Formats: sequence, structure tokens, C-alpha cells
Amino acid sequence: MIYNYLMTKNAYIHIPFCRQKCNYCSFVSFPEIKYKEPYLKNLSKEIQYRYKNEELDTLYFGGGTPSLLTPEEFKHLINLFNVSENTEITAELNPENLSYEYLKALKETGINRISIGCQTFNDDILKIIGRKHSSKQVKIVVSEAQKAGFDNISLDFIYGLPEQKCEDFENDLITATKLGIQHISLYGLKIDDGCYFKSHYPKNLPDEDLQADMYLKAIEIMTSKNFEHYEISNFALKNFYSKHNLNYWNNNTYYGFGIAAHGYICGIRYSNTNTFKNYFNNPAIPAEQKQLTESEKLEEEIFLGFRRMAGINVNLINSKYNIDFNDKYKIIIKKYLDSGHLIKTEYGYKFSTEGVLLSNYILADFIE
Repeated sequence: MIYNYLMTKNAYIHIPFCRQKCNYCSFVSFPEIKYKEPYLKNLSKEIQYRYKNEELDTLYFGGGTPSLLTPEEFKHLINLFNVSENTEITAELNPENLSYEYLKALKETGINRISIGCQTFNDDILKIIGRKHSSKQVKIVVSEAQKAGFDNISLDFIYGLPEQKCEDFENDLITATKLGIQHISLYGLKIDDGCYFKSHYPKNLPDEDLQADMYLKAIEIMTSKNFEHYEISNFALKNFYSKHNLNYWNNNTYYGFGIAAHGYICGIRYSNTNTFKNYFNNPAIPAEQKQLTESEKLEEEIFLGFRRMAGINVNLINSKYNIDFNDKYKIIIKKYLDSGHLIKTEYGYKFSTEGVLLSNYILADFIE
């Protein structure tokens, strides 16, 4: 193997608490806030056991609802890591019950990027999907966060929601761009096992064609507002890409700490247990570990790399995996270049807009 693994400089921390699960959510989260104190104690043990004190490039608090932590609890966790003024430290926040004082204290912990779960500015749809905030609260939180000193703010949106029309989604994006934020993430609604909507299927869901129209409209609107479409689901103003997520898409290593967290170190993908009982019993031992084969690493490199709108770098892949990419995949490449779903770039290949819409089908061809 030619590729040498570098030190792991990125970490994800899962905060698995939610006051109430949203109707579309299948992520691992629990309403048992009473477990927060012992959870944070065991989380600290896991970090101290596994983390090798590298200076981090990124630290990301996801959930669940990380904003259920106090600023002091955030600060305690951040202090377990070797961070600098250049470390991107992100916290996901739900917009309900966030005061200026809380946001100001959050900024003083060292958190310098926040990602706010908006989902839509349509209050009727917010109620259908089980969100506890209003559109007005999102706008207030963004304004208060800016006053508190945050200049790197992302909003999350979902398209394909029940009752949602294309003009609703257009209004969401136009409204967002007027708030002075730097980043937007878009997700098509998926109804997976474990969510309320799976057993209580919602009415009036946009069909696949309408979802595709929404996605294409998003590209049109966001790029017209000077947001760069840098990843399939993500748009950012210049210099405001999510460094943490780019690390995933570049197929680099990262720690995963906490219940249900996933990590990737030295060619091993691991995942932690999904239960408090098992985690509290031994927080340092992953529930599952898998040493990837060279073929699996290559497939992930391709799958993740094509998520970037810049596409894949063929020379980099060739040097990492000691292959001739153009020869190995020549039939697949020709097929999708001819169909217009792939575009040749200076460094390799990327999806066309039409290719993005069919990306899952195209990527399946690259998996042996």
C-alpha cells in the first residue's frame, strides 16, 4: 500500500439528547435528559482514552440537540482537545429557547461556527414535521447570533416535505439569503426505519419529479446569490465551506466520540454502541470495527469524492491506490461522458447537474 495515513486531526462528538424527536428523524437520540450528567462523564472518559492529543483542524458537536448543553459543558469538552484559534469548532443548534446571553457565552467557549436546524420557514409545515420552533424564532436566533459575534452561520433545510410546494422551498432559500448567513445545507426528505413518519406516513408528499425540480431551483437561486455549490447538498459563500464535512468527503480520518458515533482511523471504520447501558459500561470500546480492504477504500474514495462538485482527482487516486483509474473504469467513464452525466475536468471527472440527479445510480456502477 502506497498511501500513508496521517494523524487524525478531526473529531465528531455526538450529543444524543432531544426534548422530542421530530417526525422525520431516524437519528439516534433520546428524550432522557436525566442521563446527561453521566453521559458527559463517560464521554470525557472515552475522549481521554482514545484521543492522541493531535492539534485539531475541526471539532464538530452534532446530535441530537447539542444546544441542550450549557456553555460550561461545551467548554469542558472543548478543553479536552488540543485546539487553536484556527480550529473550526461547530455546534448544531435548535432555534427554540436560544437567548443572546446563551449565544454570547457559546462564542466565548471557542465555538466559532454554528449550524441551525431551520428545515423550512413555513410554520404550517413545521407543525406537520414536529418542529417546536417558528420561522420567526429562526430569524431572531440568526440576528442574536450575529450580535454575539458569530460570522460563520449555517442553516439546514429539508425539501420534499409534506404539503411543500416548489414556491415554498424557493421562499425558504430566498428568505435565508437575506439573513446574512454564510452557509446552507439542503436535504431531501427520507423516511427511514425508526422515524414517526415510517408508521404514520404523511399525505401530500412531493413526488420525485417535484423534488428534482426543487433541487434544481435551489442551485439556480443559491448560485445567483453568490453561494458556491461546493458539494451535492451544500452551498457556501467564498471561504465558508464546512471544513469538517470536507474532511469526510476528502475521505480523510476522523475521531467519533459518543453514543452512535462513527470514526475512521488507520483504515478502520468503527461505530459506538447505540445504548446508554452499553456505553456507560465501557465507553472506550467500539461496538463494531471493520478493517477496510484496499478495494473498499478505493470505492469510498470515489463515492465520497464525487459528492464534491469539483469531482475526483484521478492522479491523487492513482497514487493512493496504485491503479490506473482511466483504464480500470474506462467503460463506465465513457458511458457517462457520452450520456452527459460526467464532465471531464483538469484533474479528473465531476458530475454534471443531470449527473447529480442520478448520482446514486452512477456510483453503483463504480462499486465492484
